Amino acid sequence: MQVIMFYLFATLLIVSSGLVITIKNPVKAALFLVLAFIASSGVWILLEAEFLAITLVLVYVGAVMVLFLFVVMMLDVDIAQLREGFTRYLPLGILVAFIIFIEIAMIVGPARFGLDQIPNPIAHGADYSNTKELGMVLYTQYVYAFELAAVILVVAIVAAIALTLRPKRHTRFISVEEQLEATRATRVRTVKMPAEKKK
Repeated sequence: MQVIMFYLFATLLIVSSGLVITIKNPVKAALFLVLAFIASSGVWILLEAEFLAITLVLVYVGAVMVLFLFVVMMLDVDIAQLREGFTRYLPLGILVAFIIFIEIAMIVGPARFGLDQIPNPIAHGADYSNTKELGMVLYTQYVYAFELAAVILVVAIVAAIALTLRPKRHTRFISVEEQLEATRATRVRTVKMPAEKKK
C-alpha cells in the first residue's frame, strides 16, 4: 500500500509540476503549484516527516500561494506577451531542463540512491514524534545556524521596511507638526480696506 501511495503522489507531483510551467493561464498555473505542494507533503508523510509536510501545507499553500494568487489576479497580465516569451525562450529552457535532469540522474540515480546503497528507514512506533526529534536536532546541534538564519531574516525584514519607507520625490504631503503648531494669529489675517462708492 505504501508503494502504491508513493507512486500516486509522485505521479501527481510530476504532472502538476509540468502543468505549472506549460499552462498559459497564470491563475491555473498557481493552482497547479498548490497541487504540487500538496503532493510533496504526501510524499513527506510517507517518509515519516510529518512536521515538514504540515509546515509545507500551512506556510506555502495557506499563505504564500494565497499571496501569489492575489498578486496574479490583481495584475493585468498580457497573455499574448507571455506566449511570445514562452516560444522565444523555449530552446534555452529545454537545454537548461535537460542539464538539470542529467544532474539529478547523476545524484539520485540507482547507482547512488538505490535500495542497494541506502537501506529502508527504520519503522518507528506510534508514539514516535518527528517534531520532537527535529526540535532536538535543531536546538542542539544546529542551534547557531538556526539563530544566524533568524538574524538574517530579521535584517531582511527591516531592510524591506526601510526601502518601502523612503521619502518619495515630487510628492505633496502635509506636515503634521506644522498643523499642530498652527494658531489663529499665524493662519488668519484681518485686512481693512476703504469703502468704495459706486459712481
